[in-house]
Amino acid sequence: MTLRSTLLGFALLLALGGCVTLPRSGADARFHAIYTEEWAWRQAEFAAGNETKGGVEDHLPRVDPEAQLARLHHWQEVRRALATIRRDDLSPTEQVNFDVYVPQIEVLIASQAFRDYEMPANSDSAFWTDLGYTARRPFRTVDDYRHWIAQMRDIPRYFQEQQAQMRAGLARGFTPPRVTLAGRDAAFDPVTGVAAEQTFFYEPFKAMPGIADADRETLRREARAAIADAVQPAYVDLARFWREVYVPGTRTTIAATDLPDGAAFYQSKITEFTTLERTPAEIHAFGLAEVERLHRDMLVAMHESGFDGTFPEFLAFLRRDPQFAAKTPEELLMRAAWIAKQFDAKASTYFGHLPRARFAIRPVPDELAPFYTAGRGGPGVYLLNTYDLPSRPLYNLPALTLHESAPGHAFQIPMALEHADQPAFRQWTYISAYGEGWALYCETLGVEMGMYQTPYERFGMLGYQIWRAARLVVDTGVHSMGWSRDRAIAYLLEYTALPPHEVETEVDRYIAWPGQALSYYLGETEILKARARAETALGTRFNVRAFHDAVLELGSVPMPVLAARIDRFIAEGGKGPYPTEE
Repeated sequence: MTLRSTLLGFALLLALGGCVTLPRSGADARFHAIYTEEWAWRQAEFAAGNETKGGVEDHLPRVDPEAQLARLHHWQEVRRALATIRRDDLSPTEQVNFDVYVPQIEVLIASQAFRDYEMPANSDSAFWTDLGYTARRPFRTVDDYRHWIAQMRDIPRYFQEQQAQMRAGLARGFTPPRVTLAGRDAAFDPVTGVAAEQTFFYEPFKAMPGIADADRETLRREARAAIADAVQPAYVDLARFWREVYVPGTRTTIAATDLPDGAAFYQSKITEFTTLERTPAEIHAFGLAEVERLHRDMLVAMHESGFDGTFPEFLAFLRRDPQFAAKTPEELLMRAAWIAKQFDAKASTYFGHLPRARFAIRPVPDELAPFYTAGRGGPGVYLLNTYDLPSRPLYNLPALTLHESAPGHAFQIPMALEHADQPAFRQWTYISAYGEGWALYCETLGVEMGMYQTPYERFGMLGYQIWRAARLVVDTGVHSMGWSRDRAIAYLLEYTALPPHEVETEVDRYIAWPGQALSYYLGETEILKARARAETALGTRFNVRAFHDAVLELGSVPMPVLAARIDRFIAEGGKGPYPTEE
């Protein structure tokens, strides 16, 4: 399908059910047709249509060179179509959509132009890790199970196409740094070294609630065959390629600027992940200043704890004293659950509108845990890493929980999905500066909410803040200023209370994922600046619940769009999108 079919497609959508609201102008109609068609095409291209509807796809996406080139050409055609629309001709609602959508298309074009797809695996995530997430989703219908079996049978083709892209990346020096990949092949063992029923691929077939007995047995038999005949041989082949070909051929340098067209590539990642126009030098200088400011605050918290010693001695005490470590994985999970419930008691004081969705707290899967971050959150789940418990200090847990669960990721992302009046490209797209900036803001909000009970927990919150500020220094230092991995590790060990294992895991993530680490602190800074501007302008009329509602009703947007929304919030006298009691 091409952009020339967009108006026809728009008319068809109207004819098929009248569920599309008629735009208010010709420009609105043309723009609506463009993004509606492109989103439908995008879902088909990346085999995500059923996923966004709560189901399971029956195949994996094509990732061969022809498909990748076709995507580039399609998005370039979309860009040409967008250039024919004057923003000023759009209604206010569509102007906001325009300001979100155009940068989204530019990011997609840049990713294809730099051929990011030739590096589909790094120290943090890889194309095969997404399969584990699908396997652990709720399956509700017989078709979900059948589709999963079909998807498993598509894995050999998918893996071969990914390996071909990795070979192309090897040929031009476009790979992750070798030092960051050590030990990552352990992720293959839980699939290759066990019986089919013991792999995570079989997980959906263990309980199968609501499925008739006869269907259960048939589906389980077909699943075992698919895992044994297709999945496991594909993993064996991938493991051999990874160990014998890919890792030995990856680059020995670590900077993004050492990649082909590296300076431009890194700048594109800064734009993608921060949605701001900043240079590496500007970000580095800001990070250094913020680290020094936060360090002074950490010294205050250290003295409040009663510790009589130097800052390095305090960090050593925090890293080795057993009082700060959970004794069992269950204790860590239960502590997190208690913190989450403490927030529940405060939620209505700080938010006028609450999401309907709830979330589970689960341990990070065993095959991911050794190289995974301390926790991650999203729709329906807060994943907590219970691997190496001394590396998961309890004084960090309140800040981590506010970030990953509610009111952070497991709160904000579901709320975006509930905005059915917004286009799907806003409901289902995650912009790191907004999402991570919001989650980090929630850690700071914990002070206002009284979530930090001890000086150690306040120190942990500040430690998480300085960790994200230090990322500005480390990411730019590594990728544009010649920093070594050892220097980056030493910097984090000096200024943060993170355990050494987590420091090394994090540094490898920054090295392998240029620019992403910048989104957290820069995003939070923009939200804090917007709030300060609103508080100053509105004075006693400022309502924190209305402010939070105004931020969250956007979904996930570039930071300039957030700034414009808060300007409107101020102009409207601090009125939020929902009724809020004074």
